[in-house]
Amino acid sequence: QLQLVESGGGLVQPGGSLRLSCAASGFTLTAYAIGWFRQAPGKEREGVSCISNAGIIRYYVDSVKGRFTISRDNAKKTIYLQMDNLQVEDTAVYYCAKARTAACTNSYRDRARYDYWGQGTQVTVSS
Repeated sequence: QLQLVESGGGLVQPGGSLRLSCAASGFTLTAYAIGWFRQAPGKEREGVSCISNAGIIRYYVDSVKGRFTISRDNAKKTIYLQMDNLQVEDTAVYYCAKARTAACTNSYRDRARYDYWGQGTQVTVSS
């Protein structure tokens, strides 16, 4: 059974850091890109980042460039999102998602490119 399980969320002060993890199982992780999305209250789910199957290609939404880093350890079947210098506007539920292909492209924010989603992990940035 294919599963994506996020962890690592929590409450952090502005300027703080968190590292999210996405544990993948039930499919051949090395064959697929993985995306991170987030959904704030009252807003649509938005694409944050994408990493290609071998980790060579990475995309970030402009609002997180220079602050977030996506990575993956295919041997551990885990994808990470390192989030530094967190801001209040980063508050959201964060989801990882399995892409339908191995590649990330500049349309990585299109949810239709993904076919399986995790349950999400809450990130709250507040003083």
